[in-house]
Order: sequence, then C-alpha cells, then structure tokens
Amino acid sequence: MADRIPPAARPVPSGRTAEPTEGDSPPKRPASPAPEPEQAGIPCPTGNSERIGEQPRVKRVDASDWRGQNGHRSAYAALDLGTNNCRLLIARPSGDNLVIVDAFSRVVRLGEGLAHTGRLSQDAMDRAVAALHVCGDKLRRRNVQLARSVATEACRQAANGQEFIDRVRRETGIALDIITAKEEARLAVLGCHILLEPGLGPAMVFDIGGGSTELVLIESTDTVPKILDWHSVPWGVVSLTETCGAEAREKDARLSRYRHMRALVDESLADFAGRAATVRASMNGGGLLRLLGTSGTVTTLASLHLHLPQYDRRAVDGLIVPADSMRDISERLSTLSLPERQELPCIGRERADLVVAGCAILESILDIWPAERLGVADRGIREGILRSLIAAHGEGDRHRAQFLRARRAAMQHP
Repeated sequence: MADRIPPAARPVPSGRTAEPTEGDSPPKRPASPAPEPEQAGIPCPTGNSERIGEQPRVKRVDASDWRGQNGHRSAYAALDLGTNNCRLLIARPSGDNLVIVDAFSRVVRLGEGLAHTGRLSQDAMDRAVAALHVCGDKLRRRNVQLARSVATEACRQAANGQEFIDRVRRETGIALDIITAKEEARLAVLGCHILLEPGLGPAMVFDIGGGSTELVLIESTDTVPKILDWHSVPWGVVSLTETCGAEAREKDARLSRYRHMRALVDESLADFAGRAATVRASMNGGGLLRLLGTSGTVTTLASLHLHLPQYDRRAVDGLIVPADSMRDISERLSTLSLPERQELPCIGRERADLVVAGCAILESILDIWPAERLGVADRGIREGILRSLIAAHGEGDRHRAQFLRARRAAMQHP
C-alpha cells in the first residue's frame, strides 16, 4: 500500500547558509591547496558535475529580529539525535524559505559499542547528554513555539534506550521521541526531496546514517512525493564499522574487510533489491533513473569529487555528481590506510574510520538503483521535521480562524 507524505502548504527549502558545526558535516580544515590526485589517491573531478536549480536563499538572523505574539516572532525547532551525531535546527518560515535562526551539531557517537553489547555505554550517553544540554539552552533562548525532538536507530536497538530517554528528560527537559525506521525515512524524504532532479517515473532517496540506512522509492507530485516502497537495514557507518572489526594495516586485508562489508549490506538489501528491479522494469525506458542521497557519506565523497580544501555546504548541497565518480572514490578510499584517509581534506580524524563503511553501503545502493547521476543533499530529517511542524501549525491556524468566524456569525445571527 503506497503511503503519501502528509502535505505541506508549499515546499520549504531548508537553505544554503552554513551552520555552526562540531562534527556533523565533514570537519573543516585550514584552507590549503587541494591535494594532487596522486597524493590523495582520489580521482580528479570529471568536470561535468551540475547543480540543482538555485533554491531561495535562507537568511541568518539575529535573535533581536524575532517578533511574534506579544511582539515576538515564533520559531520552530527540530532536534535529531542519531547514532553518530546530535543536530539541532531552529528556524521560522518566511514565504517559501526557512530563516535559520540557530543551529548546532556535534559528533557524540551515541551508538559506540552498541553492536557488541546491545547497550548504550555510559561514556556515549554522557557525551550525548552534554550535547543535549547545549540544545536545551538554545531552545529556551530562541522563543521556540513548536519543537520536535527525535532519536533514531541507537535508541531503537539499545536495551537501555528508554532509560536513556528518561535520563535526558530529567536532566535537560528535552522529551525525545524514539521514532520508527519508517518515520525516519519519511522525514528524510520530506526534508530533501526538493533537491531531486526533475523527471518522470519513480526515483530513489536514501539516507546513510550511523546505525541504519533507509531507502525510499518515491513518485514525484506537484507538492510532496508519494512513497511507493521503503526499506531500512541496521547498517550505518558506525554499526557496520564495529561489526566488521578493526582495520588491518595490510592492503589485501583492508580490501577483504571491505568485501565483507559489501556482502553484509547486499544480503540485508536483497529483498528490496528485487522489488526495486521490478519497479525499474515497469518504467519501460520512461526516463532516466533519479537518485538522491542525504548523509555524511555522500557529502564527504562529493567534497572529494570537487577537491574542496575544506567542507563547503554551499558547494555541495544540491550538487549532481556522476555516479561513476562516486564509485571510483569509494573504491580508492577502501584501499587507503586510516592515516592516509585522515590526511584527506573534508574527512579528517572524526570520519576517517567510518567513511569506508559508508562507501560500502553507497556502492550497494548504486547496484540496486544504477542511476547515471547522484544528487547530493546536506539536509534531511531536521528539515523534514520543520516542514511537518510548519504545515501542521498552519493547518491549525486555519481551523481556528474558521471556528472564530463561525462563532462570530452565530453571535450576530442567533
């Protein structure tokens, strides 16, 4: 049965202003000349990357610019606590845009060790709670009217996930909602589908997370996409890395580990791969396959494709990259040692140990949906939450206005 994403009034691009970050996106490095291909071990850009048509820009405003009820503008907030990152986005709608007022991101590795113990570790929970304290302070300062805070795969899988949720509520005041994989997929699509290339027929959107990966087949509509099929596997960059063990020094051993990663992901995706093949066959050549990815993996590889000296969201979000280039980069990264990957711009120490798992997952997705081009989105669940909140609040305002008009009419004509 096909699911339709609850419609928003109009598409709301999440914006193009870089956010303050402590590790969400690939880490920034001091500006320096891009390394030569033979030094980095990464293929040169092919020169035929493209960008989705420019979206309306998002403005960053000072807190003093906020007015709403009683002279204060209202804000909406979305908090996404994932297996690897804690991310917060606070914004208000302005026409077709979102005005970003505040944002926060920090690598917390909440799911560290979960693959082996089945539990969230004390250190990981402490790191997450520390980040959530920062988020709580921002929520209180920014006149947030509506907020939604979600937790994903790590809390879904951990035996002590609910205990952690209860602790977060006690210590920070934030009420985290452990969402299903289906809801996670829906929000990711809602947050990034505006960057999908125009075209006919079904398209695929995917989100490679820290603890899971979601793949969604969608059909484009005039407003929001219709979900045709979806699938989630418990393989993200953290869970797959930990399951496959420590990386060896020898190149042959590293390649063997990478093949093992690919096999695990392929096995988990086998059923969905068959369903996706049926969808492809039904297209009868009706348009090119369209593919859009939202994750640190795809933004990192896109940065390497562009040879950026440091991560730049404005250059990456909305980029269209040849799929073959992403495959080439993935294969080359799988051969490099951990120290070699740490030296690459836009990877650094925080992502060097996880990026290979992301490459393995990405290659499996490219096998299932062999599009010629891959769209890159530096947006997802948070933006999907914001769109949902804004749409729901707007619908509530319309109902209240209708009720007040009806009540006034009844009073005038008893």
